[in-house]
Amino acid sequence: MKTISRRHLLRATGAAIGLPFLEAMAPAETPSRMMIVYAPSGKYMPNWTPATTGVQFELPRTLKPLTRHRDQILVLSGLADNNGNGLGDGNGDHARAASSYLTGVHPRKTEGADIHCGISMDQIAANHLASVSRVPSLEITCEDSRQLGSCDSYSCVYQSISWKSATQPMPPEMDPRVVFERLFGDTQLTPAQRQTRRSVLDLTLNETQRLSKDLGAEDRRKLDEYATSIREVEQRIERAQPAPAGAQAPAGIPPSYREHCRLLFDLSLLAFASNSTRVITFMLAREGGLQTYPEAGVPEAHHSCTHHRGDPETIEKVAKINEFHVEQFAYFLDKLKATREGDRTLLDNTVALYGAAIGDPNVHDHNNIPTLIAGAKSKIRPGRHVKYAKNTPVSNLHLAMLDMAGVPLDHLGDSTGKLNLISDL
Repeated sequence: MKTISRRHLLRATGAAIGLPFLEAMAPAETPSRMMIVYAPSGKYMPNWTPATTGVQFELPRTLKPLTRHRDQILVLSGLADNNGNGLGDGNGDHARAASSYLTGVHPRKTEGADIHCGISMDQIAANHLASVSRVPSLEITCEDSRQLGSCDSYSCVYQSISWKSATQPMPPEMDPRVVFERLFGDTQLTPAQRQTRRSVLDLTLNETQRLSKDLGAEDRRKLDEYATSIREVEQRIERAQPAPAGAQAPAGIPPSYREHCRLLFDLSLLAFASNSTRVITFMLAREGGLQTYPEAGVPEAHHSCTHHRGDPETIEKVAKINEFHVEQFAYFLDKLKATREGDRTLLDNTVALYGAAIGDPNVHDHNNIPTLIAGAKSKIRPGRHVKYAKNTPVSNLHLAMLDMAGVPLDHLGDSTGKLNLISDL
């Protein structure tokens, strides 16, 4: 049987497709991936925080969609994003939340061009791992992220959670077509050529057939399943029709939030499975945004609901949105767990963080933020709820995640040391 490289690409004019893990690949260390899923505008914390710590904890309402993954998640309480607080700058908690979350840096308050924050942990990882993947990192969102004007009394560029440098945010992409092209397209094609080209699978058919002849039966099956997954995602993108008048989603993006979110999660899965990238940030919506969730029974904008002032009916709307977001994350974990990589799964080889830089949104609390991680078999001890000392910097967790990805770093933003994700403290 022919041995092939883990970085082998199926190339053709207009396409470049990475391969999934195959038995025919030369022995190599299994790659570690990093996924950050950001949930905007905080949570209704009584529905998020387990009542007890340790292994005997029960999943509260918001975490119920993760029941089938209970033994593979680690819920962390007591973490803080102190730089999301005003610290003398007054209003702007949502802008500060987004920009400080992965940087650990308090952003300069400005609505002009003199922005300043810090490099984010995902970009530190992307820089370190750039030589081992085709795309250093992906930045994705399910809600349009404005980059011009003023947002929450700060420049709108502060809505990005990913920062390449102190002055260079990485705006997230919400169009599945653009994400697909970045993963599998020929970067030399013009936008017009991309619109008229055939399926990437049709373009690479001859090379795929040649490769299949050198593979064993099990690898041919895996390659066929992988191609089917790509085709299915392509077709879902093609079926996305222009949004009806008044809808938030622009043309080419599914008007259904659930379909849009899951399509982007499926693209994230393909990105990891093909080793196209090892680092992804995924914003479920933007901070303080106008996203509505009629599929969850909440037609009102999320942000307006979070300032519930203790009203039970409004709190229930927030609870439904919180649970709906976690449901989409559970869908992604399902996909990771179902994807085999040798004797492990893609979930085993991925550290997936789900969190936010705001805890109780009614008071813009940054001192007890919702945080859980999943996956990373052998690198964490999951199936637990761990409570850390009050105001432990979330940057300590990010340092630990970088360590899991093989990225050596001693300090990040306001970090005071790496979290030990094996012990109970």
